[in-house]
Order: sequence, then C-alpha cells, then structure tokens
Amino acid sequence: MAAENPLESLQEEATCPVCLEYFTEPVTLECGHNFCRACISQCWEGSDTAASCPQCRETVQQRNLRPNRQLANVLEIAKRLSLQAAKGRGGDGVCGEHQEALKLFCEEDQSPICVICRESRAHRTHMVVPIQEAAQEYKEKIQAHLKTLREEREKLLGFQVTGEKRSQEYLKQTETERQKIVSEFQQLQQFLEEQERLLLAQLKKLDDEIVKIQNENITKLSEEISHLSELISEMEGKCQKPASEFLQDVRSTLSRCEKGKFQQPKEISPELEERVSNFSQKIFVVSETLRKFKDTLETRIEEFLGAYRQVIVTVTLDPETAHPKLILSEDRKHVRYGDICQQLPSNPERFDTKPCVLGCEGFTSGRHCWEVEVGAGQYWAVGVASESVGRKGEISRSPEGGIWAVECWGGQFRALTSPVTPLPLSRVPSRIRVCLDCDRGQVTFIDAGDEAPIFTFPPGSVPGGRIRPWFWVGRGARLRLCP
Repeated sequence: MAAENPLESLQEEATCPVCLEYFTEPVTLECGHNFCRACISQCWEGSDTAASCPQCRETVQQRNLRPNRQLANVLEIAKRLSLQAAKGRGGDGVCGEHQEALKLFCEEDQSPICVICRESRAHRTHMVVPIQEAAQEYKEKIQAHLKTLREEREKLLGFQVTGEKRSQEYLKQTETERQKIVSEFQQLQQFLEEQERLLLAQLKKLDDEIVKIQNENITKLSEEISHLSELISEMEGKCQKPASEFLQDVRSTLSRCEKGKFQQPKEISPELEERVSNFSQKIFVVSETLRKFKDTLETRIEEFLGAYRQVIVTVTLDPETAHPKLILSEDRKHVRYGDICQQLPSNPERFDTKPCVLGCEGFTSGRHCWEVEVGAGQYWAVGVASESVGRKGEISRSPEGGIWAVECWGGQFRALTSPVTPLPLSRVPSRIRVCLDCDRGQVTFIDAGDEAPIFTFPPGSVPGGRIRPWFWVGRGARLRLCP
C-alpha cells in the first residue's frame, strides 16, 4: 500500500525491493524494474536457467543491465529530503558521519547506527539488531522497572500517609497533655494562693491583737506619765516654800505621793504568746514542706524531661564485626540472616560463632537513642554491648558477658538478664527504641509504636567505657536501622 506521506512515497520509490535499502548503483532491467547492481547480481549468481526479474518473473538478458542515472539522481534527492526531515525533528534519526537513517542498534556499544556503520570495522563483529526491535525490547525492560518503581512509589506514599496520620495522632496526644499540664498547674497555683490567703489572714489577726494590746499600753502609760509629771511639779514647788508653809497639810502630801506609785503596763497574755509561737512553728513546717515539694517537683520534672533530651543518633552497621552469615545492605542500615557463610577475613573484631554485628558508633558519655525495625522474624535481639565484648567462640549474651539487650526467641519476648526475664507483653513490638544513658549507666527499651516502656536495665548496670549498639540476627530474621 502506498504511503500517504509524499516523502515516504518518494523513499519507497528509492528503495531496492531486494535489500529494502536505498538503491546502490541502481540498474534497470528490460521489464522496467530497478534493483541495486549488487542485489540483482547476487540473485542471478549460480543460476543455470534463464535469468528472470525478481519482482515480475519476466525472463531478461543477464548482460543487459542499464545504469539508471535518473533514478540515482532521484535517490540523492530522496536522501537529502529525508535528512532535512530528520533534522527538522531534532536530528537524532540520522547518522552524523554518513548522513544515513539510524535503522540499527549496536548492542555492544549501546548506540543507534546506520547501515554503513554496520559494515565498518567498528561494528562489523558486534551484535546488531533493527532499531525498532531494540527499542521494543528496552521498552519492555523499562516497563518492568516502571512497574517496580510505581509499586515502590505507592509503598512510600503509603508510608507518607501513615506517617502523617501518626504525626496527627501524636500532635493530638501532645495537645491533650498540654491541656492537662496547664490544668494541673492552675489547680496547684489556686491551692497555693488559697493557702497563702489563709495564712496571711491568720497572721493579720495576730497582728491586730498585738497592736491592740500595744495601743492600750501606750495610752495607759501616757496617762500615768502625765499624772506623775504633774505630781512631781507640785512636789518640787512644795519643797521651795518656807518651813511653816511647807509643813501645812504635809501628811496629805505624803499620802498623795504614795498613791501616785507607777503601775506596770499590761503584758501580752501567755495564751497570745503561745498562739504566736505555734503560728511560727506552723509557718516553719509549711516553708519546709513547700521547699521539699519544690525540690521534689524539680527532680521529677528533670527526670521526666530527661527521657526527651536523648540525643537522636544515626547508627550504621560495622561490616568488620559482622558474622559471615549476616548479609548487610550497601548503606549498612539493613541486616539479614543468610544460609551460606561468606568468605570474609577472620579479623579480631569479627564474631565467628554467634550471628552478631555491632554498630560503627561508640558512646562514652551523654544520652543517646536509636530505633530498630525488627520485622516478622522470631529470632533476634537488640541492645548495647561494651567495646570489649567477646567476639570469638562462645559468648554470654548477658550483662556478665558485656551485653544488655532484649530478644525475641521463638515468638517469646524477654530481657537478657541473668537469668533471662520474660516480658509479659500482649504483642512483640515491631519497632524498638534503644535509649542509652552513659552517665547513669542505664539502658531503656521503649516500644516506638505506642511509646510504652518495655524494660530498663537500672542505673549502674552498664559500666563505664565505650558502649556500642549490638544486634543478634537469627534464622529468618532481618533488622533495619530507622532514620
């Protein structure tokens, strides 16, 4: 069927019906059909019968091959038009060296080539396929990869949605806790303010009673002083008079002096004094109680906030310590149990009997935490180990052996104490947070899913020195260090 595009029609007319490529030295047979000289010669080679046209089967004279110079000119025009059309589309369909269409693909060099490149020394021995066939093959491969990539994208989108949902749940939970903290402290503040008002009211009552007694005494003393001053002035004047006048009514004067004897002011009653003393003792007790409460509250808040001041660290697996059956990912974030022992150097750092691996990072002070996704395996353990933990032969997976960890053994969850401590959890956590406090010598394990504590090796359990993350991976298990 003739092509609808004029350029395609011209290209078809300039194409040899034998090799299906542009004519090379076109010749015309007696019947009028055109072929490449080499193509028609090859068709007639070794034939003992009369020669015939490969297209119409008409008998022709073999020696009667007339060069078709007019067709050769048309061929050059077709080539130029094809080149201009290819350049108009971006020029990627034409060989830059031979100005021929790129119809082939070199598998070895992974590049499109033209038919002239195919016969060159550079590609003659290479595997070459039609470019459309190569494009289809690689499209199928890319489509397969696209399927995997789309699945990974969907998985990551699922993680994103789950993470956002979990973040919203956490934010809702923190808002509830924020309201609870504000409410509790408001109630505490109201209680303290009420107690302050009561104590100040009692103190004011005592103040009023003391001031009342003081004012009464001052008034009484002022009156006594005024009376004595008058009597003294009178007696002094009496003493200045002559004897005859002085002795007149002297007995009455002496009697008045005796009656003017000073009276002591009213003292604070023992009852009031006792009340003041009791109140002072009460204030002392209240002050001591508030001080102890303040100290206790500060300590508790410090302990509470301490868990949230852990330094989040990035942990990677140390391949120099990995048991030969453990397979580590390239980014050293994943580890799984393999069935075949790898050929690895038996360096002093490597575990040789237990499928263990250490983290590259070591800690000597401060607080640090990291999270481990434990997957669905039934045999694994996570925790910390001292730098000097045994690597060769049998090792004790316990604090005595320099290891502080929790493990899953056949679906049972337990702490690697000595002896082991079963942990009665309703389910085995899928993600565990390991919190190491080097200064207190303490290790805490938390379910990262619901923030519930799992187990704590108490303060002083972990001695000083360099402490490293530790992992034990049994058959069928795989662990992932979370970002």
